[in-house]
Amino acid sequence: MPSEQEKMIELRDIVVKFGDFEALHHINVDVRKGEFFTFLGPSGCGKTTTLRTITGFIDPVQGKVFVDNKDITNVPIEKRNIGIVFQSYALFPTMTVYDNIAFGLKVKKQSKAEVDRNVRAIAKKVDLSDEQLAKAVSQLSGGQQQRVAIARALVTGPAIICMDEPLSNLDAKLRVQLRNELKKMQREFGITTIYVTHDQEEALTLSDRIAVFNKGFIEQIGTPNEIYNHSKTEFVCNFIGDINKLEDEITGKMQLDASCHHFIRLERVHVNRGECDLNLEGVIESREYYGLYIKYYIRTAGQTIKVIEKNDGINIYEAGQTVTVGINREDLMSYPVQE
Repeated sequence: MPSEQEKMIELRDIVVKFGDFEALHHINVDVRKGEFFTFLGPSGCGKTTTLRTITGFIDPVQGKVFVDNKDITNVPIEKRNIGIVFQSYALFPTMTVYDNIAFGLKVKKQSKAEVDRNVRAIAKKVDLSDEQLAKAVSQLSGGQQQRVAIARALVTGPAIICMDEPLSNLDAKLRVQLRNELKKMQREFGITTIYVTHDQEEALTLSDRIAVFNKGFIEQIGTPNEIYNHSKTEFVCNFIGDINKLEDEITGKMQLDASCHHFIRLERVHVNRGECDLNLEGVIESREYYGLYIKYYIRTAGQTIKVIEKNDGINIYEAGQTVTVGINREDLMSYPVQE
């Protein structure tokens, strides 16, 4: 638990209702200064509602929001000193890039010279050229518009930046490129960041810590490694990455607790390695070639097990080939069966 000095954001027992529907059920989160903290979960799980409660767009019916140990629950949006990047970017399409970035500074009544200095300084940091500053936002690509939205959020010097699915409108390649740049920028600025996404890979690569949401509850808060390798609940284990659920024949052979569901990650299953707690004969049904690794679907003990093997260029198995599938107890994640 972070000390009082380290905490930048605290959500205490937050309850949000829309009419009779309770969207958030007693949410408690601490975010540290300078941390990249991600709210992760499927659509409708409460992650954006929580973000909007922090920024002031939604008022909780119960609980408090603290920033830097100050209660801001009833502070207006414009006085919270929080930068926001929306999924749609919410830019002014007919205005120039320069004027979009300058908008918040003009609202704060900065002098023309101050506005110019601040706009050009932030544009440089997010890699926008003088030529791009003079263009209308509508003339820019999605990736460039994304940079404008981030520049506009950062230019007023907020203590916190909140981003709601900021990469979801971009194509896959650009998403990965901007993801890397986002993390680099966040590290350089050292700004406390709340990031909302449904993309597990995005969350794992970007975050210092992650809160996994499900139906208005938080299932687990932890580092990417804790969330992935030590999933606290069956929901988290299934939602993060790909996984195998072991069926009765395998759990029976391993003499596992029948009152639990047992899971194993794809990279923890071994092919033709020997010396595992359980070794089963299986047949390769099919494979997917990814270059860096190969994903195999192997039929064994009445079920299909998915396996990821590093591609060494030598041990590559063909469909129909018989192999040995190895599983170790220490690699299992087990959860009590819910009634």
